Amino acid sequence: MEILIRGVRLPEGGVRDLFIKDGRIDEISTACARTADCTIDGTGKLALPAFVNGHTHAAMTLLRGFADDMPLKAWLEEKIWVLEAKLTPDDVYWGTKLACLEMIRNGITVFNDMYWFWEESARAVADMGIRGILSGVFIDLFDLKKAEEQIHRNIDLFRKSDAYRPNVTFALGPHAVYTVSTESLQWIREFSEEYKVPVHMHLCETEEETTFTKERYGLSPVEFLDAQCMLSERFIGAHGCWLTEADAAIIARTKASLVHNPVSNLKLSVGRVFPYRLAEAQAIPFCLGTDGSSSNNRLDMMETMKFASLLAKFSTDDPTALPARRTFELATREGARIFGLPDWEIKPGASTDIILIDLDRPEFVPGFDLYSDLVYTADSSCVDTVISLGRVVMEHRRVDGQEEIMEHARRAAQGLAAR
Repeated sequence: MEILIRGVRLPEGGVRDLFIKDGRIDEISTACARTADCTIDGTGKLALPAFVNGHTHAAMTLLRGFADDMPLKAWLEEKIWVLEAKLTPDDVYWGTKLACLEMIRNGITVFNDMYWFWEESARAVADMGIRGILSGVFIDLFDLKKAEEQIHRNIDLFRKSDAYRPNVTFALGPHAVYTVSTESLQWIREFSEEYKVPVHMHLCETEEETTFTKERYGLSPVEFLDAQCMLSERFIGAHGCWLTEADAAIIARTKASLVHNPVSNLKLSVGRVFPYRLAEAQAIPFCLGTDGSSSNNRLDMMETMKFASLLAKFSTDDPTALPARRTFELATREGARIFGLPDWEIKPGASTDIILIDLDRPEFVPGFDLYSDLVYTADSSCVDTVISLGRVVMEHRRVDGQEEIMEHARRAAQGLAAR
């Protein structure tokens, strides 16, 4: 498909025409003479690379608002896991479609997910036309029979995953050090090494997690994973709030990455904030994530950018910490790099997903600094158009089938709560 965007503003200034062919930016010029299958008027709009959501549990849209204002452990064990045990494949399909709809409307075209019923999630992502790095939840609770079942399930899903490309990339999703056995972690490490598969895991989210590994293994979670040779450039650890200086050095040495989820961490009151200074000092790659809708409650990277920047400033007592431009890069280019998406910027030859921001809004007046306006002022309602994998998936804030998706998801959630 060929797309021509006429007269759109670029991030570094200037108004240009963008010609997109086969998912790549084929031309940037002042007056493109080519014709396209789809022509978009970019007047008053700003072209940006789409947002990358580094940590989600997509189908938890069905649980949004179900069990708020609770301590994390009680929330998880007494409410969320109880309801999740009743999920059906159809529930997850519609919950994931709802998540994709919300993310598209918020300018997100790539997300890194961990949830049940992998194939239904993959089908939903492919149907919605965006990209997901999808892992099933690998939990064996130190039961070797369950571990064997999980291993066979993941091998089967990996074999099936090619059918969902280019929308879906298979990943391994060990839930956490307190729910996955050493034997399973060793298999995950070997499988990841052999097939170059990403590993997506909760890491150092709470004090209880650190207490667990100290008591069971005599090590911090990071030290334990390092001892298992789990940490590598393929490892993505979500949260990292309870990392120590020694932990950060290990993560830097092993070239693992982190995902900062500021809104979820604040709402669940995990006890510490993401160690921004440690991550920067050790040059640890990290990006931003929303977490699931039951712990955030939004899949909104513009909101997440503002929280991340303000929390860094407040926690370090330094108003220069995590400035707007750097925050924007964490939500776009850095996330793309961590998840293996090259050239995530507006330039010729790039296969970047593109969003168009409506600049004709009060939030962008007077417009002294574009990145300050994007991070501190605007919200996701300014996202007008979204192009994913060379296809327009939203134009003028309209996504095809959005009413049907919301109605199906509403019925699924109500049915789930009534079981």
